[in-house]
Amino acid sequence: MNAVQEAAEVVSAQAARIVPVPKINARDLPYEIFLRDYVATNRPVVIQDAAPGWSALKTWTPEYFKNNYGSQTVEVTYGVRQKLSDVMDGVLASTAEKPGPYLHKVIIHQHMPALLTDLSPENTYAFPRRYCSPLMPKRFHRPDGYLKLLIGGVGGKFPLMHFDSDNAHAIITEIYGDKEFVLFAPEDTAYVYPHENSPATSQIDDLDHVDLNRFPEFPKATQYRVVIGPGEAMFVPSRWWHSARVVTTSVSVCTNIMHSTNWAGFIDISCENTGGGIKPSLLAKRLYLLVAGMVMGLVESIQRNWPGTSIARSLGYLSPINPEARRTP
Repeated sequence: MNAVQEAAEVVSAQAARIVPVPKINARDLPYEIFLRDYVATNRPVVIQDAAPGWSALKTWTPEYFKNNYGSQTVEVTYGVRQKLSDVMDGVLASTAEKPGPYLHKVIIHQHMPALLTDLSPENTYAFPRRYCSPLMPKRFHRPDGYLKLLIGGVGGKFPLMHFDSDNAHAIITEIYGDKEFVLFAPEDTAYVYPHENSPATSQIDDLDHVDLNRFPEFPKATQYRVVIGPGEAMFVPSRWWHSARVVTTSVSVCTNIMHSTNWAGFIDISCENTGGGIKPSLLAKRLYLLVAGMVMGLVESIQRNWPGTSIARSLGYLSPINPEARRTP
């Protein structure tokens, strides 16, 4: 078999198991139905017109960031810091043959808080939920849901195929340009070859040219592919492997979600014992999180079953179920 035939066989083997991710307009997907049909069942979906009020949809472009924030030095990717003007020049010059930088380390609340007004009102589908709770340990108490800024040029991509840490769900809302996502379900984990010392990242770094000599089981995995455009939000469920590739120069934001249905996995990951033996500190942490989860579950149930009551309003801050509950004193 010659090289051309081998390449054709690889493409055929990979393409045979591609499934599109469904797209649903926000007007046809109430938040509670989104929670029931996608978050609780751990299924991916793209939500169209997810944040229609965002002024970012009208103003955010690479030129906007270069002109308004160009002098700011930011962390671009692992171990790389540059002025934002230089990053945007690289993004605009990016091609499929010679991809430019892919910005993915800017936490908006921490590094560029002035941008937050452009992301209001909040995308309800991306509400962080339990990350907002004061019952979360300090390390995990993130009311912003780790809100990240993502910018890349044509051919750019996130450097690693991975699933999100903490057993978190993720929502990526596209603001400018188009981005393609490729996802793999948790049950296909063995076929995407996790790193032995980094089980949340894959050894496969190019999904369009997978070396089947190194990764012979990969064709058994089902690929879920979709391209999203401005105003569309990609819901990536917990433990779903995913990678993103920029189709046209892209600006987007990402938020993590902690919900009752991915809480048990969060406990397991955050209390994982990698050193062997019994560690009292991990046992205490696990017990705390189990109790905190029960308390948050009770508070969430009260808010769902008796919305608008004084007890729901007074307890809502312990585990807010939507942005309005979080703002309740």
